[in-house]
Amino acid sequence: MFDKILIANRGEIALRILRACKEMGIATVAVHSLVDRNLKHVRLADESVCIGPNPSPQSYLNVPAIISAMEITDAVAVHPGYGFLAENADFAEQVQKSGFTFIGPTADVIRLMGDKVSAIAAMKKAGVPTVPGSDGPLPDSREGCLEIARKVGYPVIIKAASGGGGRGMRVVEREADLVNAIAITKSEAQAAFGDATVYMEKFLQNPRHVEIQVMSDGQGNAVHLGDRDCSLQRRHQKVLEEAPAPGIPDAVRRGVQEACVQACIEIGYRGAGTFEFLYEDQNFYFIEMNTRIQVEHPVTEMVTGIDLIKEQIRVCAGEKLSLTQEDIVIRGHAFECRINAEDPRTFFPCPGTVNNFHMPGGFGVRVDSHLYSGYSVPPNYDSMIAKVITHGEDRDTALARMRVALSELVVDGIKTNIPLQEELVRDEAFARGGVNIHYLEKKLGL
Repeated sequence: MFDKILIANRGEIALRILRACKEMGIATVAVHSLVDRNLKHVRLADESVCIGPNPSPQSYLNVPAIISAMEITDAVAVHPGYGFLAENADFAEQVQKSGFTFIGPTADVIRLMGDKVSAIAAMKKAGVPTVPGSDGPLPDSREGCLEIARKVGYPVIIKAASGGGGRGMRVVEREADLVNAIAITKSEAQAAFGDATVYMEKFLQNPRHVEIQVMSDGQGNAVHLGDRDCSLQRRHQKVLEEAPAPGIPDAVRRGVQEACVQACIEIGYRGAGTFEFLYEDQNFYFIEMNTRIQVEHPVTEMVTGIDLIKEQIRVCAGEKLSLTQEDIVIRGHAFECRINAEDPRTFFPCPGTVNNFHMPGGFGVRVDSHLYSGYSVPPNYDSMIAKVITHGEDRDTALARMRVALSELVVDGIKTNIPLQEELVRDEAFARGGVNIHYLEKKLGL
């Protein structure tokens, strides 16, 4: 087992990782930017190192500074959390070449799954269901693209092979717009990701966003830990998640879960990962794999009772997976509301000082947050400041607990999206379960 881990992240996920390390008896190193010197996990870590100024490229994305921090503190492994360098294959490779361990998949697997075209090809080979499409990069010829679109059927969506986070995609409703849409998406992809490769898929009209959590040791052992529904989204950014996904037939659910496990074994996956799907008319369609821990991992932990961060650390330390599929039992239901420092209507970020922070409590309530009274939320990073998670023996109980928890949550001094979350957990359609990915934006009039 590792004796010291450097945490290459900030905020609630850095604190989450630190707590897991402390429980395992592992020493911790917190790296931080200048503005983050008072973060809770920085105060609690065994050691801390300032790695640069506030802008992310000069600190949390500064690979030489992070590796140097590992060297001077004698850390043996780095946990990237999510975001920043978590899915950066070059970083994973440099960590390994420098003699340290990257807590995540190998660089080759990150590259394989980070490129949407190669990822889809790998999933097809492993028997994971995919969206009908071009099955590879679009050809340069106009007629070739038109022919693919006719075969797939309109509407179609053009996607950047290196895209993510809702960027690098464009929906095309009719043939007359196709060629221009491809040209624009290529140009945007080159500018945003340094890769102009694009591909085409059938655009599903009213799908849900359902994902499968997996854990694998890279030694031929893998399990799934159930699924999550993340359909409440705004501009492709998740707002509220739940586990398990409601209203999916057991046979359909089981089939895609087993396919994901097999895919992990075939690609030699190591660590925690998530297969993301669009789900429509009792069919799953693979869209991408996140090769890291997810923001919404707590809902899976609540219904399985398994600490995903600890298991992730163990398998990346070279241990075999400690779980078998028979060990994993889904009990009850869980929800997670993301709390952001932003205006609940305009969604404009609202950094500033938190005058008073009070967390909700009670049976089945969990809060993952780095906030404390007097903490100043900086304007430099993502606006998420907390996650409220509730668990109950069934969906209705978990949802009732979330309503109570949100009513108790106090974040004074800045605007937050708590009012929006309170509205969502009282929404009748959401309470019935199974809303699609367009529901929230239609509700908000976007």
